[in-house]
Amino acid sequence: MRMADDFPSPIGIPDDVAEALEPVRFGAGAAQVLYFASVTSTNDVAARLADRGAPDGTTVVAELQTAGRGRLGRAWYSPPGAGLYASVVLRPEIGPGSISDPGGRDRSSLSLVTLAAGVALAEAVRRCTHLPVEIKWPNDLVVGCRKLAGILTEASGSDGIDYLILGFGINLRPAAYPPGLADRATSIEVELGRAVERGRLLAECLASVAAWNDALRAGKAERILERWQSLAPSSRGARVEWAAQAGIASGVTEGIDRDGGLLVRTDDRLERIIAGEVRWLT
Repeated sequence: MRMADDFPSPIGIPDDVAEALEPVRFGAGAAQVLYFASVTSTNDVAARLADRGAPDGTTVVAELQTAGRGRLGRAWYSPPGAGLYASVVLRPEIGPGSISDPGGRDRSSLSLVTLAAGVALAEAVRRCTHLPVEIKWPNDLVVGCRKLAGILTEASGSDGIDYLILGFGINLRPAAYPPGLADRATSIEVELGRAVERGRLLAECLASVAAWNDALRAGKAERILERWQSLAPSSRGARVEWAAQAGIASGVTEGIDRDGGLLVRTDDRLERIIAGEVRWLT
């Protein structure tokens, strides 16, 4: 794909990564991967490629993000060589009830894509490392109480969804995290006591994303929700608090609904949380 003059130039894919990616399929063809030394954000680059017609499964990988971001507009700390930073272009299929249906289900469909991505990435990391990776609602992968990876799904389209960008960052190696992150973050190398092959991890992630995306397109939302909840034990029985209209509210998690909303039991009712900050107390 030809790059514009103001577009960052991709570099050659490292041999270990290229070799691992050879058998990975996305839809009818091989996964198209563009590798960059440095970008502002892999999500931004993937979105620009999607605007120019990049096909389903096009993946942007970078050694460094200078302006990586996570949920709620937070900065995503992306030091060079310390993580796997990638974004995948997903082009939904058109049809009644599909993710591109402009009949009001775009938000719930976007949530399902995020849930499917959590399942895909958790399973990929587990296969590569055998670490007991779990999902924490709505978009984090954790080992114990420490964050290992984050997921950011963004949509574009004026009438329905034209494409989705699925971004993820996985901590591979320990880094000098900024204050406030050091006690909450971990990496695969810290947990395993050894490095992991980044090429194999990327290949596992893309293959798993493709498989679970196919399941979503095939209408297997129930399967996705069931697997997500099995990988997210904190979605049931954990005490949480959040900012409600009347102030700080608290309760105990009772799973998620069909659209990915977190269900929380308070003293007198069942609340549904779809956005905002949730603080996990247990």
